[in-house]
Amino acid sequence: MGTSSKNLFEKFNHQSLIVKGQRQALEPGFVPERLPHREEEAEQLAEILSPSLKNFKPSNVIIFGKPGVGKTSVVKFVENEMIKAIQSSLDTKIKIIDVNCGIVDNPYGVLLAVGDGLLDTWEEKLPFTGWPLDKLYNTVVEKINNFAGIAIIVLDEIDKLVRKSGDSVLYQLLRINEIANQGRVCILGISNDLRFTEYLDPRVKSRLIEETMVYNPYNATQIYDILRDRSLYAGIADSIDESAMKTCAALAAQEHGDARRAIDMLRIAVELTEKGSEGRILDDTIYEAKRKLERDVVVETVSTLPLHSKLVLFSIALIDEIKNGGSSTMGEFYDLYEKIADRMGVSSLTQRRVADIIGELSNLGLTDSKVQSFGRYGRTTTATLNYGSSKIKEILIADEMLSQLKDVKPMQKSLPVS
Repeated sequence: MGTSSKNLFEKFNHQSLIVKGQRQALEPGFVPERLPHREEEAEQLAEILSPSLKNFKPSNVIIFGKPGVGKTSVVKFVENEMIKAIQSSLDTKIKIIDVNCGIVDNPYGVLLAVGDGLLDTWEEKLPFTGWPLDKLYNTVVEKINNFAGIAIIVLDEIDKLVRKSGDSVLYQLLRINEIANQGRVCILGISNDLRFTEYLDPRVKSRLIEETMVYNPYNATQIYDILRDRSLYAGIADSIDESAMKTCAALAAQEHGDARRAIDMLRIAVELTEKGSEGRILDDTIYEAKRKLERDVVVETVSTLPLHSKLVLFSIALIDEIKNGGSSTMGEFYDLYEKIADRMGVSSLTQRRVADIIGELSNLGLTDSKVQSFGRYGRTTTATLNYGSSKIKEILIADEMLSQLKDVKPMQKSLPVS
């Protein structure tokens, strides 16, 4: 058999639009040297945290805002500035510990991250699993005492931690300031959900929320400025039409002022241009990038939902198929959800919790929900899918756990229990 002399990846070796080494300027984790339209927020956060530079515990602070409004970018920017200040001061003892609660969403994981963040470079990391929770907590308190400085614990997506595991670990972290002899803890929480504080015990809420900041969505002009900055960092400013830049900003502004989405669109537009023959990013490239991004985002969002959220969404998709795009009432999809949960062999949640899930699905843009009055028959929550039911079902059934639902037909009056 003959062998090809060409490497499989040769045809994908496209001419890059982006300056070598600058592609990260269009990636989510990039922290720019300046923050267009978030300068005031950065200064306000720096003011709140500044007492730590004099070895005083700063106030705990929670930053609220929709996804893509610059919350994490501001925090990372301020962290970088604080690290510079720490390096220039011999008397300052501060450690910044970042915990992504979208990934680490249980008490053991959070305490482990805090404990590891307090270790000296020569110390062995704490065990990934196996210790009783109280032993791990006492070790964290001991590390705080030994450090005898200020530990700033940044809990990104703190709302996911609270929804998944409650507020017990927040209570434990806040109590450290009462039982530790020397070191102190400051909690900086970042949340996409303004309502997550409703789930907090009053004792936790009063201690945790000493300062709050709310970031408003960007408008089209502000997103344009952010994109212009990123295009300069990436070295593609001369490769994108002015009209295309404005289109990208306008599309993102229409969708809740999400700058992250605009940057993702620009990144995908760059990739499409590198593969094509135009050599420039045009309006049509932006629209094509938007379509590609929407396909990717829906799959990622639906496939990473918790189990019961998937079951509720599957129920709504079935009714959507029955009604050919019509809305479903709480009574309709809850009854179907209970049957599907029974078939899956899991205990169904209460109607109130399912109503909360409907709200979460709407916040993600997967459904539209509202409370509708039916006169003397009362009021109920109704939900409508924002995407085709067949597409949603296809993504859900791709989950191995839900694959047994692939034979469920939309016109079935009841679901057989296997």
